[in-house]
Amino acid sequence: MKRILLFVLTNVMVVAVLGVVASLLGVNRFLTANGLNLTALLGFALVMGFGGAIISLLISKPMAKWTAGLRMIDNPQSPDEAWIVGTVRKFADKAGIGMPEVGIFEGEPNAFATGAFKNSSLVAVSTGLLQNMTREEVEAVIGHEVAHIANGDMVTMTLIQGVMNTFVVFLSRVIGYAVDSFLRRGDDRSSGPGIGYYVSTIVLDIVLGFAAAIVVAWFSRQREFRADAGAAALMGNRQPMMNALARLGGLPAGELPKAVEAMGITGAMGKLFATHPPIEERIAALQNAR
Repeated sequence: MKRILLFVLTNVMVVAVLGVVASLLGVNRFLTANGLNLTALLGFALVMGFGGAIISLLISKPMAKWTAGLRMIDNPQSPDEAWIVGTVRKFADKAGIGMPEVGIFEGEPNAFATGAFKNSSLVAVSTGLLQNMTREEVEAVIGHEVAHIANGDMVTMTLIQGVMNTFVVFLSRVIGYAVDSFLRRGDDRSSGPGIGYYVSTIVLDIVLGFAAAIVVAWFSRQREFRADAGAAALMGNRQPMMNALARLGGLPAGELPKAVEAMGITGAMGKLFATHPPIEERIAALQNAR
């Protein structure tokens, strides 16, 4: 709940700072002269930036169950299922969080955690993970996902995404009005937005959206290092996490639904937009940890 309040407060403060800066730079007078209300724009940016992100967070668990096709382990039906649930419970107790829901999904080796609250979260592992890794390695992967929950990574990722969304919405429309004003200088027929505004806003939403995605992906990569270290701490030994990562590096990575892709144990390795660092860097970080 503290992180949710922080999320709300941060977004409100971002909007307040944007408003103060716009007033000090005289942007508000420019916008008003061109038919745009700064207060309305700030409110719109807040709703679009904060609203979409918080809704995604709140529905993250049911969406994960649906899109990943999870089979929930409410009552373990086999020794393996009992072991998985017991391992999640052991790490949850050690991390000081509520017992997450536990699920299994069909697919190549992967796992993820999601949920809006630390004490009402979800941990899921794939059949490929269970079939291709030793129990100790699977235990390390589960520890990694529990560490994500304990670190509040789902809320923090949403916070970062919400702040980025707010900036994108606000800046694209301010710049769009500036472009439109330049293109229509000397035209007194209407003070409302013209084609220049709409085209500029669409283009800037895309361009700035890509820039925001780079920032979010960078933070996601740092979060993976912390979760690896968290798994090592929960197990009291970093070697199992290193072994698990080495094993994953030699197996085909399972693709996750977009809704939970950033929360998986592995992910796309495409440079600036990668949500996960290369396996080699993660292993090196654990080796160099003190």
